[in-house]
Amino acid sequence: MKKLIILLSIIPAIGSLTVINRVEPYIFGLPFVVFWAAAWLILTSIFLYISCILYDRQEQEENK
Repeated sequence: MKKLIILLSIIPAIGSLTVINRVEPYIFGLPFVVFWAAAWLILTSIFLYISCILYDRQEQEENK
């Protein structure tokens, strides 16, 4: 599971160097680069929240 999380965390960095290196198109009125950064900021927060919930559940099961 840790390897999968590490692999998923590398995707935004690789994408930012190769795929999104342009201003056009505009998404929600933002240049694509800004949208990409904002989207990953929000997604990272969501992923961290989910992983925190899963970690707490696993810790509770181990303490039973």
